[in-house]
Amino acid sequence: MAVVVMGVSGSGKSTLGAALAAASHCPFLEGDDFHDADAVAKMRGGHPLDDADRWPWLDRLGRALGDAARDHGRAVAACSALKTVYRERLAAAAGGRTRFVLLDNDRDVLLHRLSNRPGHYMPASLLDSQLETLERPRPDEPVLTLDSSLAPGDLCERAMAWLELPAPGTGLSFR
Repeated sequence: MAVVVMGVSGSGKSTLGAALAAASHCPFLEGDDFHDADAVAKMRGGHPLDDADRWPWLDRLGRALGDAARDHGRAVAACSALKTVYRERLAAAAGGRTRFVLLDNDRDVLLHRLSNRPGHYMPASLLDSQLETLERPRPDEPVLTLDSSLAPGDLCERAMAWLELPAPGTGLSFR
């Protein structure tokens, strides 16, 4: 199974993704690491990415996620996956079963988080473009939506239960 923790910048994708991967004893892929240098420079300059920038990134990340899931039984990635077509592209590139966890919050909370995240290339000025781009998951999509204000441990437990994985510390195994 491939799991993508998704949402706009500042929602906590990397934190939850790393926690899910650790609890699942599987690889974690940071989606930001799969952007090419031109896309990073564009974002660093305060310009939002367009679909032409995103397609190769989604393909690279999806293939790596699928390879890791096949090699380890499951893998987790952090990726904005803001549009339905992006989620579909990721799932197609990954092959196999792909599930998504959307971390959601209001603009003010997200802006506060971004303003207190030094050293990241994604400026807070791009938050509004991400919120405008975000397409809420359809009911038929394999997406769990969680309030990112919850503590990371609570988010991890809820996501693990939805994914039918053992919760950290319980010793349960689902097959």
